[in-house]
Amino acid sequence: MPKFLKAGKVVLILQGRYAGKKAVIVRNHDDGTNDRKYPHAVVAGVAKSPLRVTKRMGARRVAKRSRVKPFLKSVNYNHIMPTRYNFEGDLKTLVTSEALADPAKRVESRKGLKKFFEERYQTGKNKWFFTKLRF
Repeated sequence: MPKFLKAGKVVLILQGRYAGKKAVIVRNHDDGTNDRKYPHAVVAGVAKSPLRVTKRMGARRVAKRSRVKPFLKSVNYNHIMPTRYNFEGDLKTLVTSEALADPAKRVESRKGLKKFFEERYQTGKNKWFFTKLRF
């Protein structure tokens, strides 16, 4: 069977705190690791999507409503659902394997993700990724 859970694939988180949120696979571990024996993936996702913006709004209000709150998590394959979408962009440079273990590095990675995601949102790339799921 071909492997389809690869870096750059957009997935939906099914369980836990971020259930129903969209995320991108940054790094996948099909055979597990020493500390996590099960197949899992490191994902970076959108915890809080940007709000709707209209033409009438001022620049300051648009900037405030265009904020993205990211999250970083290691998730079991059983708790993610792949979509048909892919996310272009190299997230491996922003998220390292040590970033999940050390809280200070995790905060730095999250700040980098926030900047990256907001830049992608401003340019209009990957529009579907930044819309809130309605269900």
